[in-house]
Amino acid sequence: MRRILSGHGASRGSALGRARVRLPHVLDVAEERLDAELVDDEIERLHAAIDVVRGEMRALHDRLHGAMAHEVGEFLDLHALLLDDPELIAGLDDLIRTGRYTADYALRLQRDRIAAVFAGMDDAYLRTRIDDIDQIVGRIHAALHKRDADLQGIAGDILVTDNVSPSELVQLHSQGVMAVVTAAGSPLSHTAILARSLHVPLVIGAAQALQKVNDGDVLAVDGGSGLVILEPDADDLRAHRARVQEHARERKQLHRLRREPTRTLDGVDIRLWANAESREDVAEAHALGAAGVGLYRTEFLFMQRPADARMTLPDEDEQFRAYRDLVLGMTGRTVTIRTLDIGADKADGTALALPGEPNPAMGLRGVRLSLARDALFRTQLRAILRASAYGPVRVLIPMVSGREEVIAVRARIKDVQRELRTEGFAIAESLPVGAMIEVPSAAIALQTFIGDVDFLSIGTNDLVQYLLAADRNNDALGELYSPLHPAVLRLIHGVIRAARTHDKPVAVCGEMAGDPLFAPVLLALGLEEFSLHPGTLLELRRAIRSFDLAWLRARSASLLRARDSASIQRWLAQATG
Repeated sequence: MRRILSGHGASRGSALGRARVRLPHVLDVAEERLDAELVDDEIERLHAAIDVVRGEMRALHDRLHGAMAHEVGEFLDLHALLLDDPELIAGLDDLIRTGRYTADYALRLQRDRIAAVFAGMDDAYLRTRIDDIDQIVGRIHAALHKRDADLQGIAGDILVTDNVSPSELVQLHSQGVMAVVTAAGSPLSHTAILARSLHVPLVIGAAQALQKVNDGDVLAVDGGSGLVILEPDADDLRAHRARVQEHARERKQLHRLRREPTRTLDGVDIRLWANAESREDVAEAHALGAAGVGLYRTEFLFMQRPADARMTLPDEDEQFRAYRDLVLGMTGRTVTIRTLDIGADKADGTALALPGEPNPAMGLRGVRLSLARDALFRTQLRAILRASAYGPVRVLIPMVSGREEVIAVRARIKDVQRELRTEGFAIAESLPVGAMIEVPSAAIALQTFIGDVDFLSIGTNDLVQYLLAADRNNDALGELYSPLHPAVLRLIHGVIRAARTHDKPVAVCGEMAGDPLFAPVLLALGLEEFSLHPGTLLELRRAIRSFDLAWLRARSASLLRARDSASIQRWLAQATG
């Protein structure tokens, strides 16, 4: 029977396929007791299963590369931390030893205990972390019975579930799954961002899907509108084919823009930089005509270590070769290398992790970590400066909160420059230094240090969540985390205005820059440089070529007077016709 299920489009695209329903994680295991002489063997069986799961996650981690390694790796690292949680393991051992329960039933009891604790928390974000516990418990349970814990997809399937993790999405995509429909989720979550990068249609917030859809039902999914048609009729099938054909025409049109300028209707050139962290990203950026690399993430050198070097840090020569190849790959176009942006929130498998840090998002990360680990920082600066001999290089400082950090970084750069020249290395005459504006204090106090930097890059992902005190990965705060909040736009406008007053280049490098929906807002606020993933560069170029910049700028005052997100949405609707 035909039904229309409404959700929210999180990743554009149309798909037609068979439904594969996965109900929320529930471990339904009956109580079963052991004879006393079997307890030690059962504990050994449990620990063997946990070791299997550790190996599975390491193997998946090693298969990732590029943007997927960055997005998915954080979740795999979190799950690895949970596997090593002494309270989880000790609790399981205690249940088996004192209660003489089977490992299966001990898993269920321990899961339910932890879930009860999380459910009683006031923090909505922490309450949602039970999903991570469920995924770990499910993997251990599967390993106990030598079953494959990973969700297996079949080409042509459309997954219908409560939620899906980034690591699951990567695997489903590789298996040919057509689309994903979830009852929960946020369009700004890691999963949604990854879905857009992989071009997997994703509909979130389809609350009735789990109740109305059965395995084998046919679904037509529109990741743009958020509509899911159960058992589509002839008209629905024609509409689906029309969307697919339109999407194919759109891709051809975008392909023609590869060599076209990023120029507004009234003749103003806008610079599109590429975010990159792999050779593949660099090659794509070059092919699409990016102005250069606006953000090169150096973390992957530290986080994605080979299995035989997992507990080591990349030395100067290894880093130098990576940065040199980046510079050579852009054939004379400027590359911007961000210094290490890693902290305790990423269990990176090296000596840099600080697992006991109570609030890692606001802890020792970014430039704070670099300044605290002087030898580590100097090694990276030496490698960057050596690479500067091969083409134009800028260095970008992450997590700046005030002038003192900028001055400290500049002092270290000067020391390293002197060292390298004394040692006979060829390096560039100068190294432009920029600051990431992602901490509200840096945006507010920008006038105190703007004379000490050569350029600025606004990191909207962290800036929005710090300014609004809303984690972008917390589904419970999906409505609150919004780049279209009046405070966010006013702060961004203030940074852009200060940069223009002091003749400093400024770009936006967060997810906001890569979404054509936000382009008219950023252009109206005065932005003329965007830095984004190469996969969305052509879509943004097309959008910018459709706008009259003078018309947008003339309406910036009304945008900045907006008192709420709804008013900004109305402004945006008028701007896009």
